[in-house]
Amino acid sequence: MASENAGAPDYFNIDDLLTDEHKLIRQTMRDFVRREISPNIEKWAQDAHFPSEIVPKFGEVGAFGPTIPTEYGGGGLDYISYGIIMQEIERGDSGMRSTASVQGSLVMYPIYAYGSEEQRKKYLPKLASGEWLGCFGLTEPDFGSNPGGMVTNIKDMGDHYLLNGAKLWISNSPESQVAVVWAKNEQGRIKGLIVERGMEGFTTPEIHNKWSLRASTTGELVFDNVKVPKENLLPNIDGLKGPLGCLDSARYGISWGAIGAAIDCYESALNYAKQRIQFDKPIASFQLIQKKLAEMVTEITKAQLMVWRLGMLKNEGKATTQQISMAKRNSVDMALHVAREARQIHGGMGITGEYPIMRHMMNLESVITYEGTHDIHLLITGADITGIQAFK
Repeated sequence: MASENAGAPDYFNIDDLLTDEHKLIRQTMRDFVRREISPNIEKWAQDAHFPSEIVPKFGEVGAFGPTIPTEYGGGGLDYISYGIIMQEIERGDSGMRSTASVQGSLVMYPIYAYGSEEQRKKYLPKLASGEWLGCFGLTEPDFGSNPGGMVTNIKDMGDHYLLNGAKLWISNSPESQVAVVWAKNEQGRIKGLIVERGMEGFTTPEIHNKWSLRASTTGELVFDNVKVPKENLLPNIDGLKGPLGCLDSARYGISWGAIGAAIDCYESALNYAKQRIQFDKPIASFQLIQKKLAEMVTEITKAQLMVWRLGMLKNEGKATTQQISMAKRNSVDMALHVAREARQIHGGMGITGEYPIMRHMMNLESVITYEGTHDIHLLITGADITGIQAFK
């Protein structure tokens, strides 16, 4: 059973830095997760079931595109609010947060930032409400950390583009009505297109037998001579900076979200340690258990301060790709460590579905490599501080 704590660790009074609106948004999302996700998530994960009914519910609560202007169906909120929403959803489950963050950061964001006004009006309201689910096609079977090597391509056929290729490890794809796809044109330039379900030659095979993100739906995008109307090209972006700009937004959300998973593991471990009696006293009274708990709350606090500052920089338009990269890597690495320490505190019970620990740990094993691996993020920081790129 998950922790029943009313709040979350706030060792440095970070709540004092939040507005009343931020706190209201947090409570709204926390209540939503406890009502709609927490009672069901263990069964969904055990059954490898994606609850498609959660999609319109996410839309109703404002989890899709919270920073998108209200005129397009978004929430018109700031980036601290967006981070808080991702944190609370991932306290419930990383797969559920993936569903929401892909929709907002990787589908709605590029349509809003790079699309035409007609595209914004056509797609964004349906995506914001959860009527439509979207996905983001960048990673390919042979190109992950090196997206510029992609082979998916478009050819100009006069009145339409002909799209061929494949994308792999695509969250939401089997259930999506819309895909934002990145492909090379005949000049080798990377372009973004909006591909709709039902276009002939477009299929979305599902990936099965995952040990991680089991409540999230993952698949491929396969394009076999798909005719894409020219009006579906994203007109306001050219080159790799398009998809990388989307990843900045998504990685920012992950930097907050992973803290939510860490908080859930920490709170569960703290409660268990107080209740579990060994040698005639609670195990929370033993030095090594206190060491684990003290280190957990310290690392969570450090990550909370980092993402709050990053959110302020995002609000001011000053956050760099490199800062976002550092925060994503730090938060996920921290959360994995917290999950593993929490598993030890729970003993054998830590591997069961009675507690959320093992599910969070397995989920985080995906989060630490998607949208930029742990090692690539280290090299992004290394390149930034040395001026030398190690991965080219």
